[in-house]
Amino acid sequence: MADVSAGDPLRGTLDVAGPEIFALDDLGGITLAARGDHRAVVTDDGAGLYAAASGDALIAKEGAVIAGTTHREWLAR
Repeated sequence: MADVSAGDPLRGTLDVAGPEIFALDDLGGITLAARGDHRAVVTDDGAGLYAAASGDALIAKEGAVIAGTTHREWLAR
């Protein structure tokens, strides 16, 4: 992110992602657990706008910059 923000204008978009792939409910559970919160994350497929991202909709596409830091490593900082 620092390289992009300090560099020349892209005049476009740049996809940035982490090295792991998670379903959103798994990502929520990992994040809660890292904060000492052991509540269960319940998936609601009828949750409106937030249920609309299915399959690989949130997976970085070809050409994305893949960060070396995992989600758990980032949470531990």
